[in-house]
Amino acid sequence: MDEDETRGRWYLRQMLGSADVSGPWLLHVLCGNLSHQIEHHVFPDLPSNRYREIAGPVREVFEDHGLTYHSAPLLKQVASAWHTVVRMSVPPRRARRMA
Repeated sequence: MDEDETRGRWYLRQMLGSADVSGPWLLHVLCGNLSHQIEHHVFPDLPSNRYREIAGPVREVFEDHGLTYHSAPLLKQVASAWHTVVRMSVPPRRARRMA
């Protein structure tokens, strides 16, 4: 934890920087519950087989605080990650024009 970051800010950063993969129960089992990234980042010491049961209460906390609980099917999450990688690897248009 950054020495200037409060515990509440740390939790907020974990919540905003994570996204879950939605899908059937079997998907979660086959990927070792790694599909519950939000729950993993908020509760890193919790056994992965417990993430599914706390997902509902965690989602409620998001709603209570006006935060977006990012969850989407696997293909959409993979496409989103690749889109971000490509976008971040290309310099902004302004920088390209100056070169």
